[in-house]
Amino acid sequence: MSGRTRWPRASAAPPPGTRGSSDPSRGRGPWPSRGRRLSSSLSVRTLAAQVFLLQALIMLVLVTVAAAALVVQGRYDAQQNAEDRSLAAAESFAHAPGTALALRTPDAAARLQPAAEQARKGSGVDFVTVLDRHGVRLTDPDPALIGTKAQGVGRAIAGETFTETFHGRPADAVRAVVPVTDASRRVVGMVTAGIEYANVSEVLNQQIPKLLGAAAGALLLATGGAALVSRRLMRQTHGLGPAEMTRMYEHHDAVLHAVREGVLILDGDGRVLLANDEAQRLLNLPGEADQRQVRELGLGPRLTRLLESGETATDEVIPAGDRLLAVNIRPTAPYGGAQGLVATFRDTTELRAMSGQAEVARGRLSFLYEAGVRIGTTLDVRRTAEELAEVAVPRMADFVTVELLDSVLRGQEPTSAVHEMRRTALRASRKGHPLQPVGDVIRFVMADTPMVSALRQGKAVLVSDLRTAQDWRAQDPEGAQQALDYGVSSLITVPLRARGVVLGMVNFWRGAGSARFEEEDVAVAEELVARAAVAIDNARRYSREHELAVTLQRNLLPVGLPEQDALEIASRYLPARSGVGGDWFDVIPLPGFRVALVVGDIVGHGLQAAVTMGRLRTAVLNFSSLDLAPDELLGHLDEMVTRLDTQGDATAAAADRVPLTGATCLYVIYDPVGGHCTLSRAGHLAPAVVDPQGRVTFPDLPLAPPLGVGGHPFEAGELDLPEGSRLVLFTDGLIENRGRDIDEGLELLSSAIARPDRTPEQTCHALVETMLPGHPSDDVALLVARTRRLAPSCVATWDVPFDVEAVSRVRREASRRLADWGLEGTAFATELILSELLTNAVRYGAPPVRVRLLLGRALVCEVSDGSNTSPRLRRAATTDEGGRGLFLVSQFADIWGTRYAARGKVIWTEQTLDSTAEPDPWALLDALDI
Repeated sequence: MSGRTRWPRASAAPPPGTRGSSDPSRGRGPWPSRGRRLSSSLSVRTLAAQVFLLQALIMLVLVTVAAAALVVQGRYDAQQNAEDRSLAAAESFAHAPGTALALRTPDAAARLQPAAEQARKGSGVDFVTVLDRHGVRLTDPDPALIGTKAQGVGRAIAGETFTETFHGRPADAVRAVVPVTDASRRVVGMVTAGIEYANVSEVLNQQIPKLLGAAAGALLLATGGAALVSRRLMRQTHGLGPAEMTRMYEHHDAVLHAVREGVLILDGDGRVLLANDEAQRLLNLPGEADQRQVRELGLGPRLTRLLESGETATDEVIPAGDRLLAVNIRPTAPYGGAQGLVATFRDTTELRAMSGQAEVARGRLSFLYEAGVRIGTTLDVRRTAEELAEVAVPRMADFVTVELLDSVLRGQEPTSAVHEMRRTALRASRKGHPLQPVGDVIRFVMADTPMVSALRQGKAVLVSDLRTAQDWRAQDPEGAQQALDYGVSSLITVPLRARGVVLGMVNFWRGAGSARFEEEDVAVAEELVARAAVAIDNARRYSREHELAVTLQRNLLPVGLPEQDALEIASRYLPARSGVGGDWFDVIPLPGFRVALVVGDIVGHGLQAAVTMGRLRTAVLNFSSLDLAPDELLGHLDEMVTRLDTQGDATAAAADRVPLTGATCLYVIYDPVGGHCTLSRAGHLAPAVVDPQGRVTFPDLPLAPPLGVGGHPFEAGELDLPEGSRLVLFTDGLIENRGRDIDEGLELLSSAIARPDRTPEQTCHALVETMLPGHPSDDVALLVARTRRLAPSCVATWDVPFDVEAVSRVRREASRRLADWGLEGTAFATELILSELLTNAVRYGAPPVRVRLLLGRALVCEVSDGSNTSPRLRRAATTDEGGRGLFLVSQFADIWGTRYAARGKVIWTEQTLDSTAEPDPWALLDALDI
């Protein structure tokens, strides 16, 4: 079937009596019966055999003619090649610098014979002969010919160079004759070079078998190809004869033009081979579309590009005029046809129109789903408002503004005053817009504006065309005009409500180039704002609770470091990502200029952890007021934790509590008199000690289980720290995280604090910069203290004999020391205090008795003895002979107290130096019963 003529259209039914008729008596449908197919097959086979013989004969003639032509061409080429080689050899020897000079010498033959032989062998010719100007041979490969005269060289004697096929003696040859001239252009001799004709024919004879073999191979290939073509023809026709092939063609053509689907067949060059009636109608093709290029049919750029590309397409929807066509394209080559393609077209305009609404609805659902995923990713009110604006622009609006109540931004409950809000988020698809920036206060005071109407009704308000609407201009006519000039044309304003309470307002704007808002857009806007309102309200509640927790924790942690002279201290507290944790630290001044350092860690995070930390810190402060040793204090703390957790397990709210058990604590007491340090820890990391030279050590201290575990006694370790040493106390959040273990953290900490010239404040800064990321996963408490010593001149010590008479002597010596310190004004009160305490120690205590005076920012008087009996303040009766001493001490001293040592006790008093204590005279009289 030729692709260059239009297929004829067949009628729907063949005429009666035609072969292949659909009459049941004549077979099934248009296909021939078995008998007819057998006879048709025989005729096709005979035709194929005749075609095969004709093709074989034609190929034999063509191959014979081609072989003869190749022989003639080969003979010509061989002779031409011989002439070229002979001429090149003769000219090279004739024009050689020594040839002309050698011809003038008497022994020219002897001189030229070796050179001629060498030239003959080098050029590959059969002979190179030198002749004198009379044609007599001077050299020749055959010595017998030297001296004989050559034939046919007359033209060379006349100065002409020529090539020829020579026939004569000594042999037929292809030769070249070149004259040899002197400087004056006179011929002094000749050079002939050539190849014998027998050698030229020999080369050709060697090529003839190859040519004949190639011709025979070509003939065999052509014959085999003809046989294959005949066989393929038989296979493709399935044994059908011409009448059956015609009937099948007519049937297929009828079906092709009757289907309600456009069919377009193109060849490999993009020319139309066939277009059925439906394709003509759908594509509005011109009357004569056959053999025209696709680009000439006016199908539109997209469809033309798709057809020219030849790519496979499946239900590709492409507009064609006022129709939407579903296009399917398949190449014809994989199905046995020639290179090209078949394209089918279905009209899907109505289906597309009906599915358009579903597509729009699906797009809106997809948009709302995406908004639900993207809005509320953080528990931050401002960021949630920004996410709402980012989601809506540009998919729903060109500009979006979000205003929230100030109380909502602060995390408080929203107020009823909803007519004043603060712009919290703004998103625009273009720059240079006239809308008020983020941070401005937006007031809704005009009752007729869409915003106020939306707040009053509690639902969205649509203003489809802002140019014709007047109510929205009432509040700010100048700003409204600027918005119109910029191109803002449509508005949806939606109140942002959660739990029935207004949190803010969201405005959606569209500008020039965008379709105006419709009623369907209002439902989408309301749904979007409703989802955002829930996220904003959750963020507001979280902000409120987080602020409460942070405030509580801030109030539970030390507000500032107390004044003391024993240590130079710097501290840091860094909350975790959650913002609230259970780590804490404390600095507690103790009597005798001693200082207690405390660092602890509560299990868990959040508000409950902060409350638990406050309870534990309060307990430590209370126990430290008893001036207990570190191991005793942790023992009491452990008992308290166990008791509180045991009581808490029985309550209904136990599931919401953070347990105290598992908390860790490090308690350190530093005495500046001798630089002595006592430490005890419950499940906590040991502190780092940096000596004045910058060497870092981690002392091996006794380790007890965390608080509340029980079953193990607490022990204390002791250190003597030189002045200028640094003591670094920290929680595990400083050195341990997901990226490193404790050992790596300790090594990094050592390198960060190893410099000896850093102050505690610089040490804290270096540790935070080196050890912690921007937002640590665990909270961190850090305490750095550099030690100081009390000067020896500010310490006075007396060992007192266990005798009442020694009291007066010690009192006098103490008075002299006070005079040396320039404290004569406190001598009377100090002598009285010392006398009373020392007398009580001798009368009611046990040896050894020692007195110590310490001078710092206050004057401290300490009297120790070996008894564990603690005196107590009481009011003496009129009949009592004693009992008034401690009362006098309490009146003259600012504070006083008792602490227990490993053996015995110490009663101490402290007097300020800026003023002398003046006791109440009436109280003294009452105490002395006067």
